[in-house]
Amino acid sequence: MHHAEAHTGDGTEDTLELRLTEELLGLLGDVSPKAAERADGAALVGSPDAWSPAATSAGTFRLVTVEPQRDLSVISRWMNDPAVAAFWELSGPESVTGTHLGRQLEGDGRSIPCLGVLDGTPMSYWEIYRADLDPLARHYPSRPHDMGVHLLIGGVGNRGRGIGSVLLRAVCDLVFDNRPRCARVVAEPDLRNTPSVAAFLSAGFRFCAEVELPDKPAALMIRDRAHRDHL
Repeated sequence: MHHAEAHTGDGTEDTLELRLTEELLGLLGDVSPKAAERADGAALVGSPDAWSPAATSAGTFRLVTVEPQRDLSVISRWMNDPAVAAFWELSGPESVTGTHLGRQLEGDGRSIPCLGVLDGTPMSYWEIYRADLDPLARHYPSRPHDMGVHLLIGGVGNRGRGIGSVLLRAVCDLVFDNRPRCARVVAEPDLRNTPSVAAFLSAGFRFCAEVELPDKPAALMIRDRAHRDHL
């Protein structure tokens, strides 16, 4: 799991977070027009904007599909936190993160970048993707409709309190509730990122194998629909 948040102390980020919060709160009662446009092409992953909020022990959580014009600055800032950059490798100017987001938003719908909004505040970045249609599928015995998740916790106040595990569990349940053909949620955190591996284990994932991916040694983690109520 990736933890990020750098503070400059000049109040700029607080203002940014407030503006993002206000804009996102405006979306909570409805689906944004751009999200509606994507709905027809959402057959592969679904439309996280339309998924009901999840009640968790940390607060009310929901996924909102990234809108670069609104969200790029904060996501890029999170990516430039050294602890995050070591694993995501998206540090640098906003254009680096913008290109990464654009590939997904302008692609075929196999991966959807989302902001995680907790009690109205954007505090995490997620990628919900079809693991069986991803290059990852070459490295493990994939099954049709496997879904995958990538996660970055961006809020400084949300580190080290187990919130990542709580939200991982919530997102898996959202996937299972909204993608009935999906039997497994898959993740491949960097094997060297011990806090991330531990968070997935706490969220009900099982460690399946060490996998050598092109860009990292990974821990293949799987959460099974059949065991969702027992782990």
